[in-house]
Amino acid sequence: MLKEQNTLLQDQYQLLINGEHVPGETSYYFDVFNPANSEKIARVAKATQVDINRAVDAARTALESGKWSRWPASRRGQILNRIASIMRSKFSELVELEVLNSGKSLSAAKGQVMQAIEDFELYAGAVTTIAGSTKPVPNGFFHYSTKEPVGVCAQIIPWNYPLMMAAWKVAPALAAGCTIVLKPASLTPLTAYALADICHEAGLPPGVLNVVTGSGQEIGSYLVEHPGVDKVAFTGETGTGKDIMAKASETLKRVTLELGGKSPNIVFADADLEAAVNGSIFGIYYNTGQSCEARSRLYVHEDIYDDFINQFIEKTKKLKIGDPLQDDTHIGAIISQSQWDTVDQYVKLAQEEGARLLYGGKRPEGAEFETGYWYEPTVIVDVTNEMRVTQEEIFGPVVVIQKFSEEKEAIKLANDSIYGLAAAVWTSDFAKAHRITAQLKAGIIMVNNPFSAFPGLPFGGYKQSGFGRELAIESLDLYLETKSVLSYIGGKPLNPFGV
Repeated sequence: MLKEQNTLLQDQYQLLINGEHVPGETSYYFDVFNPANSEKIARVAKATQVDINRAVDAARTALESGKWSRWPASRRGQILNRIASIMRSKFSELVELEVLNSGKSLSAAKGQVMQAIEDFELYAGAVTTIAGSTKPVPNGFFHYSTKEPVGVCAQIIPWNYPLMMAAWKVAPALAAGCTIVLKPASLTPLTAYALADICHEAGLPPGVLNVVTGSGQEIGSYLVEHPGVDKVAFTGETGTGKDIMAKASETLKRVTLELGGKSPNIVFADADLEAAVNGSIFGIYYNTGQSCEARSRLYVHEDIYDDFINQFIEKTKKLKIGDPLQDDTHIGAIISQSQWDTVDQYVKLAQEEGARLLYGGKRPEGAEFETGYWYEPTVIVDVTNEMRVTQEEIFGPVVVIQKFSEEKEAIKLANDSIYGLAAAVWTSDFAKAHRITAQLKAGIIMVNNPFSAFPGLPFGGYKQSGFGRELAIESLDLYLETKSVLSYIGGKPLNPFGV
C-alpha cells in the first residue's frame, strides 16, 4: 500500500471531543514526523487546559447519562466486537500508519495491530463476566454486591506501542462501562485518532472516548490532577509514573502504572543453545529494543559463554536494518533524535565505565541511513551489575552481557535491580526452570521462549516497574467499583438500642 492511498492518514488532526473533531482553544498545531526519514507526515492539534476541561466534561456527561455505562453488557460487547471487525477491515492501513508514525518494522507492526484487534475481541466476551454476588447473612438480612464502572478514566499511552497500548487500556475500560480521555504520546498520536474514529463508526456514543494531544508536562499533568477524573492508567517511564502517582494522590484517584524495566535473560549451560540465541536476539532487538520488557541484561553460564557470544554476534550481523515498510526488515528506526542521542550516550558511558563494545554502537553505514534515526544492534560485554548500563533502562537496541557460574549467583544478579517487569530463563531442566521462576522478582517470566504478551495473559510488574495487570480478564477489575448492599427483610422491626 502506498502512503497516498491510506484513507486513515490525514494532513491535519484535530482534537476529538464529544464525538466531534474540533480545533484546540488556541488553534495551535505541532508537527509529527516519520522516524525513518525525518519527514513531516501530519500536523496535530495542541490541546490546552481549557481543552482538557472540555474533554473531561464530555466524558463526565456521557458517564452520567448512562448511554454507555448502563447499557446491557451484551450490547457493549457487540460494539467492542464491531470495533474489532472494522479494525480487521482496515488492518493494512492501520499497520502502515503505525509504521509511518513510529518507524517500527512492518512485521512488528502487523503483530501489534493484530493483538490490538484481539484485545477488543477478548473484552467483548469478557464483558459478560462482570457480575456481583450474594452472600448469606443470618437473622433476616439479605446482601448482594454489584459492579459499577469506576468512572471517567484518563489514559496516557507511550510512543513505543501506540495502537497496542491504546487497545490495552481502551478495550477493558469500555467493557467496564467507563468513559475515557485518551492522551497518546505527542510523537505517535495518529493511530489513536484512527482508533477513536473506528470506535465511533462502530456505534460508540459521543463523549465516551475523547482524544487530546499535546505536551505531557502541560496537559498530561493537568489531566492527572483534574478533579473530574476518577482513574489514571499510565504506561511509560518510571520517573513519570512516580510523579503521576503523587499528583493523583491529591484526589485519591485509582491508579494503574505499567512502567520501565531492565529485564534479565538467564541462559544455563543445559539450554538448547540455538534456541536460546535466537530467542535472546528477538528479546532485545524486537521493536528496535524500544520495549519496557526488552531482555536487555543477558546472563550466560560460563561453560557456554564463548559459544553463545560467537553465535549471538554471528546472527546479530544477519539482522536487516532498513526500510520499515519492507517485509524482510528486522530492525526499524529509533523514535526520535533525542532518543537516538540517549542510546548513543549510554553506549559511550558503558565504555567509559570499563565495558567493551563488541558489536554495533553507531549509525549504520549507507546513504539510506543518512536521514532518520538509525542505530545498529549493539552488544556490550565485560559489564558488572554496578554499571549504569546494567542498572538503567536504555530503551534501544543495546544488550549488556555477563557470565555467571552458579544458579544462586544468576538469581542474585537478575534480582539486583529496581525493576521487576519481565525475565527469561533458558534451560532443558524443567524442574530447575520453575525453581528459578519462583525466586525471580518479576511479573512476567518466559521459559524457553521470547514472547511476553498474549491477549488473556496478565501483563505487569513488580517493584518500580509498576502495579496492576493489563491484557487479562482480571484487568476489568481495574475499571470497576464494588458496591455492597445490605437489606433487612425480617418480619420483626429492628430496634438496635432497645429503646
